[in-house]
Amino acid sequence: MIRFSLDKIMKERGLEPKDIIELTGLSRNTVKALALNANTRVDFPTLDTLCNKLNVLPGDLIEYINEE
Repeated sequence: MIRFSLDKIMKERGLEPKDIIELTGLSRNTVKALALNANTRVDFPTLDTLCNKLNVLPGDLIEYINEE
């Protein structure tokens, strides 16, 4: 399973969804869905914005969990 780990980064840094919204300019719905890992896809511009503003790599935001 592939999951988006924005929630982990937010917890590590003590950030709330409103902080990510202000920092990135992304919509509230997008940030909330990503933080809850409720999205089925992520657009490259969104990923690029998060990487740029949070100073992380794509691999920091996306993780693979082997379900076997």
